[in-house]
Amino acid sequence: MNYWLFKSEPHVFSFADLKTQAPRPEPWTGVRNYQARNFMRDQMKPGDLALFYHSSCPQPGVAGVIHIASTPYPDPTQFLPSEEAFDPKATPAHPIWILVDVAWEADLPHPVSLARLRETPALADLAILRRGNRLSITPLTPDEFHAILLLSQTAPTS
Repeated sequence: MNYWLFKSEPHVFSFADLKTQAPRPEPWTGVRNYQARNFMRDQMKPGDLALFYHSSCPQPGVAGVIHIASTPYPDPTQFLPSEEAFDPKATPAHPIWILVDVAWEADLPHPVSLARLRETPALADLAILRRGNRLSITPLTPDEFHAILLLSQTAPTS
């Protein structure tokens, strides 16, 4: 099994939005970064687990657990001129962008803030903590995934 971190701005699509659709999965559309696309296309498998991270918001951090619910397939938004993620170079015969469906897996007892991630030595190599990293999907090691779940078991001190 692989582990992942998926980032989304909560005003665009939040963990709560995904949960309201459970158990129905949601296509993770609009990824337009080749490295993130390659993670979905080449490494993700149904059943893999991921953390859902809220970014670009007042309280960024890990909001919950999701799972990969499909094999990769072409992102239909690449073909639609009305979509922000439209790509005029993509065709149904030669799609460029790939997606997977994701589904709600579990709530966390307590969200894990970006500040808590940063102050946890076991997470020092976490990709989202690296300066300049803007990928919407990043791999996690099993240790990183489980360390974040462990952090969620206790309320933050403030």
